[in-house]
Amino acid sequence: MTENENDRNSQTDRNNRNEGNGQTDPRPYRHDGTDRRIHNVDARTLRAVAHPLRLRLLNTLREFGPATASKLGERLGESSGATSYHLRQLAESGMVEDAPELGKGRERWWRSVHDGSMFNAADFKAHADPEVRGAIDFVLHETATVHAQELNTWLGTVGDWSEEWQRSWDLSDFKIRLTPELALELSTKIHELVESYRDVVPEDTEGSAVVRTHLHTFPRPSE
Repeated sequence: MTENENDRNSQTDRNNRNEGNGQTDPRPYRHDGTDRRIHNVDARTLRAVAHPLRLRLLNTLREFGPATASKLGERLGESSGATSYHLRQLAESGMVEDAPELGKGRERWWRSVHDGSMFNAADFKAHADPEVRGAIDFVLHETATVHAQELNTWLGTVGDWSEEWQRSWDLSDFKIRLTPELALELSTKIHELVESYRDVVPEDTEGSAVVRTHLHTFPRPSE
């Protein structure tokens, strides 16, 4: 749940490759937009993920695939005790689950139950429960922070990539006058365009990479 668009999907993709040993996740990742496992967030699951480490854990499992609490701790710079506790909290809310077929001995592997999440932020902002309103505010601001961090990381490492990739990325902004209906239509068409590229390039294609695309569409005051 790292990208939000009101009235639209908030989706985070995850890799179908087992992080630790290169094995393929026995539940293959479904790229077509009709049968991907997308979770409709409700007030209960929203409250469960409204925590900085839980959001990072969930997003990491979706992007990089199944992992143990220890491996997640190493990746995120957290103790295995902290990651283990918050993974159990996510499991209670139905967001992650055990992957027992991947473990050896007492090793416990976790995976995301869903490929992404979707929600209407406006509904939660108007919720009667102030805890829910606080949770959606946290998730939205945390998402904006993560997007900025990802972009800054790219800007700091762009020189490490091939010349082809250095000429293929984009950082743009546009200002156009729209009605709310047309703004929603624009977002919908952008979603459809992005989805049309999903699964076009096989995972092992030489020179390919997972490309991160952020969409932010919002009104600005005229004066």
